[in-house]
Amino acid sequence: MSSNIQINEKQVSSIFTKSNLPVGDYSVNPYIGCSHACKYCYASFMKRFTGHPEPWGTFLDVKYWPDIKNPQKYSGKELFIGSVTDPYVPQEATYERTRTLLQQLKDSGAKISIATKSDLILRDLDLIKSFPDSRVSWSINTLDEKFRRDMDCAVSIDRRLTAMKKFHDAGVRTTCFISPIFPEITDVKAIIERAKNYCNLIWLENLNLRGDYKACILDYIENKYPELAHLYHKIYRQKDNGYWENLDKDLRDYTRSIGLDYVVDDDTMTRPFNSPPVVVNYFYHSQIKQSAKEKPGCIDHA
Repeated sequence: MSSNIQINEKQVSSIFTKSNLPVGDYSVNPYIGCSHACKYCYASFMKRFTGHPEPWGTFLDVKYWPDIKNPQKYSGKELFIGSVTDPYVPQEATYERTRTLLQQLKDSGAKISIATKSDLILRDLDLIKSFPDSRVSWSINTLDEKFRRDMDCAVSIDRRLTAMKKFHDAGVRTTCFISPIFPEITDVKAIIERAKNYCNLIWLENLNLRGDYKACILDYIENKYPELAHLYHKIYRQKDNGYWENLDKDLRDYTRSIGLDYVVDDDTMTRPFNSPPVVVNYFYHSQIKQSAKEKPGCIDHA
């Protein structure tokens, strides 16, 4: 799909947005829109604020901002790069806006966290490694390439895992972001097995359907996985959280059995780099988070 993207260049007054996300002081997005065109992308809500009537995944605004005159201002601050776009969309190879940002911030003392589905990020490995406590996460919610191609236009899962390993081997803290978990489609345990030796964290996030893409995903399930239509109706129409509660318990037991700690809503990185990864449950339903926190043993120390 990326070859048919409508690309615009856009001047902005600043690339930094104050953030209330738990992973950063500032949200940084070098692009508006995303050519990876994930069918389940929560960031599609951005269309309301950017004047884009086009379908999500068919447009990309390339941001240009003034030179960062005092990068030391961000010393010690957490910068989350890629909250509503992928900073390593294929067009980054041409426009290099993410690379420019990293070059402008080099030696500033800023702490960066980057979220991507791409291996283009390998181009900037040495630059990213120069930042203190840099972190990179790759979204992986399947090992099935057919399902992956149905859901996004990003690089293959093998390429993502290879990039993760190369960063981890280079001493950069990495995260395998198992998100979104599609009920009875995403094999969470299989992904953990594939990624656990070259990541520091494993995040778990459930599929949360809202907005324009809710009907799209439910129609997809009806057509491609009709045997799961009743389950998805129960979860997403009747608001039954039983599936997630059971999955939470199952994964807690599983991670204990393979010697991994399992925590809820806490991704603090205090362990030595070569420690086994911590599995973090980020099921974003308030009822589940609350019930999980109230259960004895919700934080397991294997």
